[in-house]
Amino acid sequence: MVQAVALPRNEVGIEAAVGILKQKFGDRLQTGQAIREKHGHTTTWIENQSPDAVVFPHSTEEVSEIVKTCATHKVPVIAFGTGTSLEGHVNAPAGGISVDLTQMNKVLAVNPGDLDCVVQPGVTREDLNTHLRDQGLFFPIDPGANASLGGMAATRASGTNAVRYGTMKDNVLSLEVVMPDGQIIRTGHRAKKSSAGYDLTRLLIGAEGTLGIITELTLRLQGIPEAITSARCSFPSVDAACQAVMMTIQYGVPVARIELLDEMSVQAANAYSGLSLPETPLLLLEFHGSENGAVEQSETFNQIAEEFGGTDFAATSTTEERNKLWQARHDMYWASLQLRPGARGISTDVCVPISRLAECVTATQDKARELGLMAPVVGHVGDGNFHSLLLIDMENADEVSKADQFVGWLNDLAISMEGTCTGEHGIGQGKQPYLVKELGPAVTYMTAIKKALDPDNIMNPGKILSNT
Repeated sequence: MVQAVALPRNEVGIEAAVGILKQKFGDRLQTGQAIREKHGHTTTWIENQSPDAVVFPHSTEEVSEIVKTCATHKVPVIAFGTGTSLEGHVNAPAGGISVDLTQMNKVLAVNPGDLDCVVQPGVTREDLNTHLRDQGLFFPIDPGANASLGGMAATRASGTNAVRYGTMKDNVLSLEVVMPDGQIIRTGHRAKKSSAGYDLTRLLIGAEGTLGIITELTLRLQGIPEAITSARCSFPSVDAACQAVMMTIQYGVPVARIELLDEMSVQAANAYSGLSLPETPLLLLEFHGSENGAVEQSETFNQIAEEFGGTDFAATSTTEERNKLWQARHDMYWASLQLRPGARGISTDVCVPISRLAECVTATQDKARELGLMAPVVGHVGDGNFHSLLLIDMENADEVSKADQFVGWLNDLAISMEGTCTGEHGIGQGKQPYLVKELGPAVTYMTAIKKALDPDNIMNPGKILSNT
């Protein structure tokens, strides 16, 4: 494990807050070691820093009560969704109270005529789309994991559909939020646009719970397309596949998804998901539109792919075949672990301008080979975002050191290419050293906002900003 920075603990305040909240919530406040460790759980290599208690509210008003109690006693509050974040977002470096929002899981309203809905933060993306299916609607943001929508907003998630439908920041109309003093605010209403004041919605999306706890979301919805066509195409090299992606985007093909698997990832997918794909770099694509439109889009892509050596192109509109392909993509984390049984999977992500994508991915593969690391690459390459999954023996100190060197090198490379150290994972604890490198003096203003809204630093302390 990578050691996480511990922050000073307010022992007296924590004891007082836990006692008060226990009286209020009874069995909905838990202090057992196993559940506390689960809520400090992180799916990366950062050590577990457990909260002192976990509480399960059922309403915005109860979240407000929790935050007011913690504010009075200056005790940290960490919002928890499903625990799928990757950079230590839910750790409790100063102890405190984990607010588990999974029982706030109701779809409160669906407005088909306006293409929007209102949900509580514990609703997962899969639950929402199941609820919407019989109305011909869907919520397009798909980060892979069945994450909670509150957590997806807090980390500004995106995923496979982002190339066409954008990220969480593009699909949230307004939020209800409990602020650090326990005040409940609403950042907007259901209008599709507004020029009223500061855009607090966008400020809170991606704030990782450091400015408030999201307790309700108003989301944009999309109509389920008349036709959906999925396609796959193999390439002689990652560079050729990325060049095809760039040309597809520049040509204006309205692709909904375009995903890259390098040769190592294809090998893993074949073994884990029972596929028989050529074990060379692969693009998986999806096209949405009318029957004729989706077919035309896939045919246009095939013509582009042929220019870059694309082969074995195959398209399908049958639900079963489409689902098999995309399930294999979503299972890539587990599939990759089978490449090296017993290894820990360390996922990192960057995002660069499309014109630098081929160069960045190729350099990433070369660097992994130079360091002797196994690091399959997958990516939402339609918007320049890709992931490298390092398969590490955590008992081998030299290997862990090389992995740490690789992650730092990749972040620096992306920033040098006018990209970002994180396209969708967020900063959390893991990527703090690179935020200042990327944004420079802008971080000073982030710090000022944090101090103004949360002067006692109780909202998810130790995340995003290294000095808070």
